[in-house]
Formats: sequence, structure tokens, C-alpha cells
Amino acid sequence: MIFTENPLPGSYVITPTPFTDERGWFARTYCEAEFEKIGHHKSWKQMNHSFTKQKGTIRGMHYQLPPYGEIKLVRCVHGAVYDVIVDIRQNSPTFLQWFGTTLSAGNKNMMYIPVGFAHGFQTLEDDCELIYQHSEFYVPNSEAGIRYNDDLVKIEWPLDVLSISDRDLNHPPLNLNFKGI
Repeated sequence: MIFTENPLPGSYVITPTPFTDERGWFARTYCEAEFEKIGHHKSWKQMNHSFTKQKGTIRGMHYQLPPYGEIKLVRCVHGAVYDVIVDIRQNSPTFLQWFGTTLSAGNKNMMYIPVGFAHGFQTLEDDCELIYQHSEFYVPNSEAGIRYNDDLVKIEWPLDVLSISDRDLNHPPLNLNFKGI
């Protein structure tokens, strides 16, 4: 695997290096020893699989409040998405900056998202599936989010928004009093 640190410190795009032959390919998507080299020492406690049927759909921007902050490892196993993270770490030099990249079944890339980031994505094709690994269990009363079009963050989504849940649409806008988590 190739770990490429993003402009937001501690986050990475991970590119598997598949072995290919006439049968197809085989790639490792996790190796404890390799992840320890980037400072990852937690175990994965939960794994989720999402399906989004319509191109242009946005899911996000989600995070869990302390003490339930979680590391995520996200990969797209069908279709393609524009995957976005926002740094919401208190006192971070990149506070409220965002980074986005395409994750697809074709490029096999993954996004490593440390604690202190909001995460979301927009589908670039119909019928997209993502696999998420989480370092913490989902705790409903500790979930929070940032609006996909928040004026303080200014994420540049590649497509018009064709679908978004009421919950994600109604995250309150950030204001200058937001200090992060």
C-alpha cells in the first residue's frame, strides 16, 4: 500500500498495490504493521457498508463528539464518489479546511480519516457502495454534522446536489464561535 498524506495532517489517501495476473487481481486493504507506521494503533470496532442509488447524492458531513471520536477508513467498492473531509480539530493549523478526492472501484483508493474530522461524500455515478471501518462504536446521541454547503467551509462539490437527507440538509450552520472538537 502507498500512503499519501493529504494537506490536512494525519489524513491519508491510501493506494493499494494489487497483484495482478490472468485471473484478475488481489490487494491488501489493511495491514496492522503498515498502518502503525502512520501512527494508527487502534483496532477497528465496527464495519459498515452503504449503498447510494442516485448520482449527485450527498451524504454528510458527519462526525461523533468526544469522547466517541472515531478514526475512519473509507473505500468505494462499486461506482465512484467524491470523498470529502473537514478538519474540525481545536487549535489545528488547518481548522475548517477541507480536502476532497475521488474514491472509486476502479482506482481502489481509500481515505484514512483521523479523529477530529467531519466526513461526507457525493456520488459521481448511480449505484455507489462504500465500506467503512470505524475505531469506535456508533453512539447515536453523540453524532453531529456540518452542512454540506456551510459558508465557513466552502466545499466545492463537483456536481449539482440532486439528493440529500433532511437530517443532513438541516445541520445548523457554523458560526465564528465554533471552536471545533
